[in-house]
Amino acid sequence: MLNFTVLTTLVKNPFYSTTVSSPLEQFEIRNLLSFDAPILGDINLSLTNIGLYLIIGALIILSLNILATNYNKIGSNNWSIGNESLYATIHSIVVNQINETRGQIYFPFIYTLFIFILVNNLIGMVPYSFASTSHFILTFSLSFSIIVGATILGFQNHGLKFFSLFVPAGCPLGLLPLLVLIEFISYLARAISLGLRLAANIVSGHLLLAILSSFTFNIMCGGVLFAILGLLPLSFIIAFCGLEIGISFIQAQVFVVLTSSYIKDALDLH
Repeated sequence: MLNFTVLTTLVKNPFYSTTVSSPLEQFEIRNLLSFDAPILGDINLSLTNIGLYLIIGALIILSLNILATNYNKIGSNNWSIGNESLYATIHSIVVNQINETRGQIYFPFIYTLFIFILVNNLIGMVPYSFASTSHFILTFSLSFSIIVGATILGFQNHGLKFFSLFVPAGCPLGLLPLLVLIEFISYLARAISLGLRLAANIVSGHLLLAILSSFTFNIMCGGVLFAILGLLPLSFIIAFCGLEIGISFIQAQVFVVLTSSYIKDALDLH
């Protein structure tokens, strides 16, 4: 017999708890819906808050593309102009980083990757929402998959010659083993650094906002004078929110720029 269990966190608030005792609590992964199927054995399927917001992000991306295409009008609209601007920006990145001819093959993947990261970054800026890209397990999964794919691409194009990527040009023979080891470790570290860079920037920004917001709230609750004095840090928080939105765009761009660079290394062995 199937057993459905809705956790109390979903009843209280399906998105986020309004009482935050720690700045790190906003990154906690919670089960929202648990599904037990004894017929299938010891299998437990659950919907977590990160899974919910990834679904929301996918729906937003789909909705934005539908609005951008706008089949009912021949002319362009604001959504289509914005989408075309993103398209042109990512296309120029791919062409400049990889190649004008071969880069076209990988453009759909790079563009989808950029939109996915950007939308999830911006969702995390909504109050009481959840920042999916703040979790290293998600960003590492993306970066690890990209490095594995680039490695497979390199072997497909060059075979064993792909290992020449780890040999620096003009390297003295005596230093060759050491430098090859360093280059190999550096290549493996890409799978960690690519995802860690994105997650660390998102986490640090959200932590700073949470700390400053709590500090400002405590000041403004101290009376009329303190409420007036609290307007200064409040204005700083508003300005920092704008900076965080800009960082959301920048980190998505940095991620696809490095991804394009790694693909270029696999194709050209540079």
